[in-house]
Amino acid sequence: MTLMQWFIFILIIQVIHGLGTWKLYIKAGRQAWEAFVPVYNGVVLMKIINRPWWWIILLFLPIVNLIMLMVVWVETARSFGKNTYLDTFLAIVTLGFYNYYLNYVANVDYVKDRSLQPKSGSGEWTSSILFAIVAATIVHTYFIQPFTIPSSSLEKSLLVGDFLFVSKFHYGARIPMTTVGAPMVHDTIPVLNKKSYLFNDRFEERKTSWINKLQLPYLRLPGFEKIDRNEIVVFNQPADTLKDMNNFTPDRNYYKPIDKKTNLVKRCVGIPGDSLEIRDGFIYINGKKNELPDRAHLQFSYYVQPKTNQFNPNFLKERYDITDRFGIVNQQNTYYFPAISNEALAKFKNHPNVTSITPIKAEKGKRDPNVFPHNPNYNWNIDFFGPIYIPEAGKTIDINLDVLPLYKRVITEYEGNTLQVKGNQILINGEVANSYTFKQNYYWMMGDNRHNSIDARRWGFVPFDHVLGKPVFIWMSWDGLKNPRWERFFTTVHGTGKATSYFIPFLVLLFGYIGFNKWRKRKKANS
Repeated sequence: MTLMQWFIFILIIQVIHGLGTWKLYIKAGRQAWEAFVPVYNGVVLMKIINRPWWWIILLFLPIVNLIMLMVVWVETARSFGKNTYLDTFLAIVTLGFYNYYLNYVANVDYVKDRSLQPKSGSGEWTSSILFAIVAATIVHTYFIQPFTIPSSSLEKSLLVGDFLFVSKFHYGARIPMTTVGAPMVHDTIPVLNKKSYLFNDRFEERKTSWINKLQLPYLRLPGFEKIDRNEIVVFNQPADTLKDMNNFTPDRNYYKPIDKKTNLVKRCVGIPGDSLEIRDGFIYINGKKNELPDRAHLQFSYYVQPKTNQFNPNFLKERYDITDRFGIVNQQNTYYFPAISNEALAKFKNHPNVTSITPIKAEKGKRDPNVFPHNPNYNWNIDFFGPIYIPEAGKTIDINLDVLPLYKRVITEYEGNTLQVKGNQILINGEVANSYTFKQNYYWMMGDNRHNSIDARRWGFVPFDHVLGKPVFIWMSWDGLKNPRWERFFTTVHGTGKATSYFIPFLVLLFGYIGFNKWRKRKKANS
């Protein structure tokens, strides 16, 4: 729905609320008209149920409001003496319409200054859990979200098994577009393996299904910095059509809302307005070779011919920091190494079992059909790509049939226009177009593991409305289940030089705080 449609919907909800509660407002010593005034009626209701006024803010936060509405329905019933389990059950399953029964049928009296303490241990537990979920959902949605590194595309900078804190407020927190879903999970409910949100994911029904009308338009809170070139960014995969990110062969394509597309983390090597080109696997921005931060280490694929013995994965990992899996690919006992950094290569070529090391690079001008823009007129591959202009909001480019494959998805899918080609003419929203002005910024996201990364070379541009946040902190890291990487605990993601672990200072402060609290309580008890 558009913002205007949501505004009308909220006004209708206010009328429904007023009709179902105005007598209850009167019994609580308020005026009947107060039940009908948007927002104000919520503030008054908080006074009636003896709860803080700022709860009304939580009622307008997507996902959080689903929990808070149930709490308010139950609290309203209890404020008029309806405290049984049956009353609680009816308040929830009727979606708040139990208030109509209390308003027009039941003979109820307002309980002023009622006790807010749960009357049982189970009630206390339920209340604590609910508000813990609310608080965690707010932090998760608008401030900091935990994230786990699933692949080796940024190996050496971020490792498989790193646990990150991703800042939502650096670039501005994105308001959830999906309004009905389970809190603090992404697209799938763990264990149950069921979709965690309400949405019709069939492409042909995406615009007609009523449940898809519940989607909010894209909104974002102001951030305090822009995405810089070579920053590591977490975003939603723009071309995601997978039901499960671990299953690459689904029964069909699944059309997903932006905020429920698969979360990925890559390096932003191209920003709006850049001209990007890949030559022999290396990135050039505006004609100049891109210089990565010192913590970044490019990796490429190689064929390695051994002399006699097999290579020991554990030895190569410890000695040369070669971590991606490798294996034999032919009868000549040739090994395929998907990812070796330049630093590792310089040492590995002196290994006594190595006869030769051959780089694996695609041939210039040889088209890879899996590479963007997936058009036979573009003979690009993962090592030789571009040049390509990265769209910037407000900038206008000339549009013709030659460049259309590069920006077709931007014009239609990301910016919501209709597009037709009739002969040599391009029609955008039914009108002949020779140029196009972009509505938002776009970015080029790639992995440092150049031959073992599914990134922008496969799907193209990443719109800003798909950007989730900035990873800022590694709070834990495990190499498998039994091997903690202590040196990576509590380290920063960005920065120069070797990352410093703040784990020991954190433990000192934590135990110091615990000790101080115990001492203070003991002193208070003695006095």
